[in-house]
Amino acid sequence: MNLYKVKDYQALSKKAASVLAAQVILKPDAVLGLATGSTPAETYAYLRKWHEDGILDFSEIKTVNLDEYKGIAKDNSQSYYTFMKEHLFDHINIKAQNTFIPDGEDTDSNSVCEKYEAQIMQLGGVDLQLLGIGRNGHIGFNEPSDCFMEHCHCVSLAESTIEANKRFFDRAEDVPKQAYTMGIGTIMKAKKILLLASGKEKAKALCQALRGPVTPGLPASILRLHKDVTVIADEDAWSGMEL
Repeated sequence: MNLYKVKDYQALSKKAASVLAAQVILKPDAVLGLATGSTPAETYAYLRKWHEDGILDFSEIKTVNLDEYKGIAKDNSQSYYTFMKEHLFDHINIKAQNTFIPDGEDTDSNSVCEKYEAQIMQLGGVDLQLLGIGRNGHIGFNEPSDCFMEHCHCVSLAESTIEANKRFFDRAEDVPKQAYTMGIGTIMKAKKILLLASGKEKAKALCQALRGPVTPGLPASILRLHKDVTVIADEDAWSGMEL
């Protein structure tokens, strides 16, 4: 496991974008596993700029997203489909048919998850998976549980996750209560994993993930068993490691 402590969120974003950019340059037809939320937003801004500057070519890149809310329309402003278009896809030369996100509009959980898992396998798996970490240690929407889920599945979101996501919605009751997510097994099959952590609210979870027991009660802890993980954390997120 490669651990990097950087000064702040901006430094984290630039370093993370550099890791992703290196993958794109070294393997122009790579499969990138992508995440959404506030943590990777600025990372995508760097990738957009470097594409605009002629440094990065995404024409053969394929992407698979970690998750999507269940029961949300693609054109909803808070769907992860919309997030990816606004933050990355609409600004680079990636082909729309090469971008894959669970179908949140389809409420047949078994069908959605089986199709998505098969799609990832058909692509040959993920070359580099980008992850954030939740305040309770979740990765993707794999919430603390009594077991590690193997494949893509539908999950009921923890109250702490719903609370954290309220800021993105006009009303608290609009926050979806369920989501489709890659399973821990699918994530762990990625050839490389890049975990980002920013802010003091992530410090405890990051410390427990890196130093505590490997347990489904803190899903991110499983990453310690992967052969190629890079962790980038800013000073605030790293602060729990120094206690």
